[in-house]
Amino acid sequence: MSVGSEDGVLELGGGIFVVPVLHERLESAVMVRRALARVAPDAVAVEVPSTLALVWTRAVDRLPSISVLLYENAAGETIYLPVHPADPSVEASRWARERGRPLACADLDVDGYADHRDPLPDPYALTRIGLPAYLEAVRRTARPADAQDARREAAMAFHVRELAGAGATRILVVVGLRHVDGLTAALGAAQAAPLTPPVRKNVRLVNLHPESLGEVLGEPPFYVAAYEARRRGLSPAADPVAPAAAGRDYGAFRVLTGGRGDAPERLLDAAALAAQRAGDPLDRLRLQWALVAEASRALEAAAVDESIEPWQRRNLARFARSMARHSGMLVADLYDLIVAARSCVSDNFAFELHRLATSYPWQQEQAGDLPTARIRAEELWDGVRRVRLKRRLTRPKVRRPESILRRKRRDERFPGEWLEAFDGEAICSYPPEDLIVEAFGGFLRKKGKAVLSEEASRVVPFTTSVLDGIDVRETIRHWTEKQIYVRESGRTPGDIGIVVVIFDEDEDQSSERYPYQLTWLGEHGQESDMAFYATPPERAVVGPGICRVTYGGFLLSYPPGRLGDVWTDADYRFAETKAEVLLLAALDYSRERVVIHVAPNPPPPRPVFRELAARLDRKILHLPIGTLSPATLRKIRVMHVLSGHAKRKIAKDYLW
Repeated sequence: MSVGSEDGVLELGGGIFVVPVLHERLESAVMVRRALARVAPDAVAVEVPSTLALVWTRAVDRLPSISVLLYENAAGETIYLPVHPADPSVEASRWARERGRPLACADLDVDGYADHRDPLPDPYALTRIGLPAYLEAVRRTARPADAQDARREAAMAFHVRELAGAGATRILVVVGLRHVDGLTAALGAAQAAPLTPPVRKNVRLVNLHPESLGEVLGEPPFYVAAYEARRRGLSPAADPVAPAAAGRDYGAFRVLTGGRGDAPERLLDAAALAAQRAGDPLDRLRLQWALVAEASRALEAAAVDESIEPWQRRNLARFARSMARHSGMLVADLYDLIVAARSCVSDNFAFELHRLATSYPWQQEQAGDLPTARIRAEELWDGVRRVRLKRRLTRPKVRRPESILRRKRRDERFPGEWLEAFDGEAICSYPPEDLIVEAFGGFLRKKGKAVLSEEASRVVPFTTSVLDGIDVRETIRHWTEKQIYVRESGRTPGDIGIVVVIFDEDEDQSSERYPYQLTWLGEHGQESDMAFYATPPERAVVGPGICRVTYGGFLLSYPPGRLGDVWTDADYRFAETKAEVLLLAALDYSRERVVIHVAPNPPPPRPVFRELAARLDRKILHLPIGTLSPATLRKIRVMHVLSGHAKRKIAKDYLW
């Protein structure tokens, strides 16, 4: 027996080729498709009960519309068999039907077959290590013997021999991994015709409702759609951000009439295949992150005023990886990915991710040839996991009589009227927003002190004093030693002065995302000086002399009245980015030893920063921005600039 490492084909001799597969898995479907291209068999045999052959071929002929085959066993229980493109048995059957090759449903229909939950490696390993190593790992795992296996493998061997007797010289057999060795042994001996299989009751085929796809399929419908699109042929020059053309929308995809060859429908929304070109392997991990990228674009287009930051993507990747490890997998499944999206970004993003992940463009709510059924996950799977998402949308304005309107505002009489009131000579901030920013700065100072104290603390065995209290965690960890551990809080290396918060480092010098650079002083003793860079005010004029800007980063310096114009200071001319200017100013103006630096990345590694901090006896404490609440950051990042103190009286009527 020889093994083809690339396409996963086992050559048994006599013109018989076997592809061991994991049922309903994308990786196995890709492997079967490669094997079919290399072997080009005269006939195909699949591990499907022979009693279901007629209904099975009808379901295969309906593709890409997804069907579910249902029948009742001897105990009266309903058995569900989804038929979708990314299943290896379906791919082999479809290939044979499209080319008019003989197709044998070779399995034996048996009752009472055990529900084996084999401890198999993650199917994604097939993409990385290949079938031979994966198959060897499966063989090393024990499985309880089942008398039905020998009968089924003998029946499959009989049907394969029948194909050979009918004149087929090259036969491809698609069979589960656990049956490979038994089938190989059965093919080496003569097999009698299997006993007459039981007559199944109420065998029927139904069209699956689009809303049930995510609950029934073993793979996310988004991945199945990507596989089907690749199977039809994806143009290497496909533009994933091409403008939408006329057609009909199905979930997250757009299907057009016309297309290439005889295909009446063609998937042109290549967002699901952002990393998938015609010559690349169909990789589950790439599909996953193409899904995340498309969900990010969908969130920005939705009416929720929300976007995904780079640091949130990194946190999402780490969280999803940890969830996968906890489940014993290499790549997170859809549930883990949605939980990670909700935890690291927001419910809105998790909602968009789920909506896209369960989209499949070729599924209709009503089919002309079959009844449509809604099937829930509880009917098929045990231990169903569910997650509840609370989508937060911007509510439309409620129409009320003019007499009870709480905010009285008028619209522009002509375009640009509100901008005329913004001359930029005397500007100020909106006090309620100042209170929020000051509270945020105080929170960061407290958090920085806690981090420094934790770094300087020490845990020691209890001797004569409990110091600052018993360390319960360390005591439990050393419980077998019968020793109590106590904690001594450390002293911080100094007080905390200036706070620097960087939302976007804007490293691209040619970018003009944040051209608005300003330094302004606190108006009273309880307000900090601030230096910031932000988006241009004229891009978002919300009222007469009232503009909205979005911070790229800011600096808070207390006490007030000391900060010069950091953006024109010649001492900072060697700074390469606006974020570096703020950090240099923080080191320069801070009266205390510690400077808080909140940003997606640590401070610049250039030696000049270390030398300056050492010369000024300053310490930079970096706090990753991903450790802070995304909701709080979104609230902090938006600020309104008013043209003079007089605008504060009317600002409340224009700020929603």
